[in-house]
Amino acid sequence: MINSFTFFIKIALLLLVFVSPVLSQKKIPKIKNVIVKSIEEKKEKLIEISDNIWEAAELSLREFKSSKYLSDYAEENGFKVEKGVAGIPTAFTASYGSGRPIIGIMGEFDANAGISQKKQPIKEPLVKGGAGHGCGHNLFGTASLGAAIAIKELIESGEISGTVIFYGTPAEETIFAKVWMVREGLFDKLDLCMDWHPGSEIAAATQSSKALVDFRLKFFGNAAHASGDPWNGNSAVDAMELYTTGLNYYREHIKPTARIHYDIEKAGDVVNVVPEYAQIWTRLRENDNENVDILYERAKKIAEAASMMAGVKYELNLISGIYEIIPNRAGAAIMQKNLELLGDIEYSEYEINYANTILQETGKELLGIDGKIKPIKPTLPAQGGSTDVGDVSQVVPVVRLGVTAAAKGGPWHSWAVVACTGMSIGHKGLIFASKALAMTMLDFYKNPNMIDDVKKEYLERKGERVYKPRIPPGPPKLID
Repeated sequence: MINSFTFFIKIALLLLVFVSPVLSQKKIPKIKNVIVKSIEEKKEKLIEISDNIWEAAELSLREFKSSKYLSDYAEENGFKVEKGVAGIPTAFTASYGSGRPIIGIMGEFDANAGISQKKQPIKEPLVKGGAGHGCGHNLFGTASLGAAIAIKELIESGEISGTVIFYGTPAEETIFAKVWMVREGLFDKLDLCMDWHPGSEIAAATQSSKALVDFRLKFFGNAAHASGDPWNGNSAVDAMELYTTGLNYYREHIKPTARIHYDIEKAGDVVNVVPEYAQIWTRLRENDNENVDILYERAKKIAEAASMMAGVKYELNLISGIYEIIPNRAGAAIMQKNLELLGDIEYSEYEINYANTILQETGKELLGIDGKIKPIKPTLPAQGGSTDVGDVSQVVPVVRLGVTAAAKGGPWHSWAVVACTGMSIGHKGLIFASKALAMTMLDFYKNPNMIDDVKKEYLERKGERVYKPRIPPGPPKLID
């Protein structure tokens, strides 16, 4: 009797293991299974493109190989590709179809400087001093293009009608090239736009981001012998130090939501010469563009005062600035249903151990990887980083998603993420994101009333605010 019962339990467990995935798959409607099948068929190619971009690891506005990998694949799949849009050599659009709805989807592909890393959980650069994909943009652009291709195939077959546009958007890490693309009106004709980002959990995005302004200060003094006749010199470095001192005293009087960062790029050459030149890059962030203005105006006054105290001249050059994201909960709710249809991402013992080794190496709690679908979260005041997706969201509703691509609780913009984005942990996030994006886009093509709901919320959240890009004239320039 006991043996029979034990045998029955074993059979039941086996059935759960082998039948459950099939039952879960049956929950996905037939047309959405077409999308799943399309992306699965292209899985190896998508991973190959992503790994090629990971290997290239190109910095902002230098992503020539990465841009070509994506634009070539779009052309191979029948898209009309327009390169060099908005005066940016690595930016492009790839479109297919005609009429409305017109749905866009964004794809980034630039890397982070100085965090090159091999595909291993122990820190070791692939290229000493080289760049690495510590924000997962090799996955980002590739997954979005995979989703666009799946939608293109449905338009081509006559299953849906409308237009899909993939946006190859470079330089998100520094210059924020989307702002130039927005200024050129490239997103104006869209009904809505899709976006995703690699992260450490799977969730329909309901949060905003911080707005920011980037600028560079140059101080010009007069050289003299640092000991023989220092009274004949005016130190540019003195001015820069007075400026940073002013910023650091200002920190006590800013809101808790504000952030002040700076990078000293040049501070003299030798110790025995009064330095005649200094250069510093400053970034100011707040929860919205209006509050960034307050920080910016004070920083400009501090710079002027520092130059006066040191008796030197100064020059302030705007690099770029970005707005906060306008979140959209109506779009998130539609995305959430598709996440639940797809179900959790499962990881092998090797992948979990890989992630935990990274966490151990970085001194973090061993939390492994989180592949579970998170419920929709309340929309809270902005925390964390910034993105030029915010500027796109100022002119068109954006529906967003985050998908696991690295160890839970590990540091981002670091080697710890680079180690994951070029191997199976990142690959699983790539394929999952591609499916979720395409399935949600399909809902919008099939149900125009869903687009109306997204637009209604968008207009309510935006209100009467008028969008003005915070960028200098002309095309974006490399940051040397």
